[in-house]
Amino acid sequence: MIRRSSAARTGGAARGPSRSSRDPYGLVPPGSSPAALLSAIGLALVALVTLGLFTGQLPFLPSRGGVDAGAVDRTPAPSNVVIVDPKANVPGSLVYVKQGNLWLQSGTSVRQLTDTGRDSMPTWSADGTWIYFIETRTERGLFPLTGSPAWYDLTYPVLSRVHPDGSARQELASGKYTIRGGKYQWFYWIRQPVPDPTGETLALVSDGPDPTKSDVVLQLFDIATGQLRNLGLAENPPLGHQDPAWRPTGRAQLLYVMNGRDGARGAPSIWRWDPSTKKTTALTGPGYMAPAWSPDGMYVAATKTNSLGTDVVVLDLKTGTEVLRLTDDGRSWGPVWSPAGDAIAYLHIEGGIVDLKLARLKGSGPDWTVDETIDLTRLSGLDGGSRPSWYIPPDQLPAPTAAPATSPAGSAGSAVPAASAAP
Repeated sequence: MIRRSSAARTGGAARGPSRSSRDPYGLVPPGSSPAALLSAIGLALVALVTLGLFTGQLPFLPSRGGVDAGAVDRTPAPSNVVIVDPKANVPGSLVYVKQGNLWLQSGTSVRQLTDTGRDSMPTWSADGTWIYFIETRTERGLFPLTGSPAWYDLTYPVLSRVHPDGSARQELASGKYTIRGGKYQWFYWIRQPVPDPTGETLALVSDGPDPTKSDVVLQLFDIATGQLRNLGLAENPPLGHQDPAWRPTGRAQLLYVMNGRDGARGAPSIWRWDPSTKKTTALTGPGYMAPAWSPDGMYVAATKTNSLGTDVVVLDLKTGTEVLRLTDDGRSWGPVWSPAGDAIAYLHIEGGIVDLKLARLKGSGPDWTVDETIDLTRLSGLDGGSRPSWYIPPDQLPAPTAAPATSPAGSAGSAVPAASAAP
């Protein structure tokens, strides 16, 4: 997401960014050469890292367990269109990303929403009036290096939103960071904006507003004031957090992923933060990420990682245990639950091409079965680092059922440790 020249990455100035803040994912060993630094940062900035670094492997591989997917049709994906499968009939609208542009899929049709080639990570607001996303901009930057200013290429994020008809595109916050009266420019990360049910607050991950003092961690963004608030939650420095998700109904809760390591492998785990008690509780042990709430707030779809790849599962909110596995191919991730509660869409890769699939659910939780799995897109080459988001108007939804009260924080299951938020 951020590109800069080797001069910008070799450090030196007393007020330059620290390794912790500029290498938030811990990719670069101390004493690495400038070329190694650039190589590592280049990897970190590719959106695939979200699914690779913290899970221990990339699901973007054409093979599983050493078996090549040779039978897969390897026809290159079209560069400027999304192909909707004739059997797909999406209620409401799914938003996803292809080549840095937002696309909306409704029923059996699809349309391109933005055309900058720089947009990613879209999420619907609860009322369907906005789609929040991240735009990436590039310009020249100047920053002190070994006591002298140096020019570099600065690519920084801009928190944005747009109406679903493409109108009123707005910039809410910029990740550009300036010091010494604006003479020097750097950046801070802004990723994965997710609005709460009230539409007043976004949860996101960032090392702003001062990237020299924070890792990329869970924060709240006040839409009215434009202010970031660091929640001070525990982390495994410098790995930070990712994948925030607000509970859509019932008692307010915010799920997120605490990144960790197990030797050379990533060890992400899903945690939840209770705004009323300010406490955090582990929902899972290592190996889970990208949580997505069920509409009733009782279950969580997630990406499960293992030595073969990534798959999509459903977890019970109270215990964190798996109640359903949707895939077992090692090449599926990034689930989103239908607001109607009867299906889960997720990203999938075949032959190096990312598409969207849909698993229709039969029965009721926790005893669901997968009725059928269909392609929502085919050979479309979607952006694998941006999860889809789904909105269905209230008049098209089944009658809601009240979510039962959840257990207090800290009682998510005896096998999973609990911890309090840091002050």
